[in-house]
Amino acid sequence: MLSLGSNLGDRLGFLQSALDAVRPALVSVSSVYETQAWGVEDQPDFLNAVCVVDDPARDHWAWLRTGQAAEQAAGRVRELHWGPRTLDVDVVTVDGVTSADPELLLPHPGTPDRASVLVPWVEIEPDAILPGHGPIAELLEARPADEVATVRRTDLELR
Repeated sequence: MLSLGSNLGDRLGFLQSALDAVRPALVSVSSVYETQAWGVEDQPDFLNAVCVVDDPARDHWAWLRTGQAAEQAAGRVRELHWGPRTLDVDVVTVDGVTSADPELLLPHPGTPDRASVLVPWVEIEPDAILPGHGPIAELLEARPADEVATVRRTDLELR
């Protein structure tokens, strides 16, 4: 499962470009949500979505490289940790794989604490399990209601 985010430029267009980069492995995509920035809060709101992908020929490293290539194509510049970005593609989980490699921590750290990932994920995979953490629906229920309320579904659509 991949999470997508953008808060600079053509936010929806950048999310769409990430989906285009994973075709034909795209299985499903969530609605588009608008969320407040996390980490560094003095920046524009994000558009976020998640997608489920499936390609037996790609392992977790291949998904990381695919996401990084999409970010590069969107002109992402890494100047500030958790700072503004044209496109952020995070590999959240891949077939239950766990990794402690600093380049690719799996499941993606922080996922249990991020309503911006859990809300769209529950929408498309309500029974999903985050390895080492449990059912994502339960993780979402554990988030503070005021935090969950900041994840606002939009009328925007990805194809």
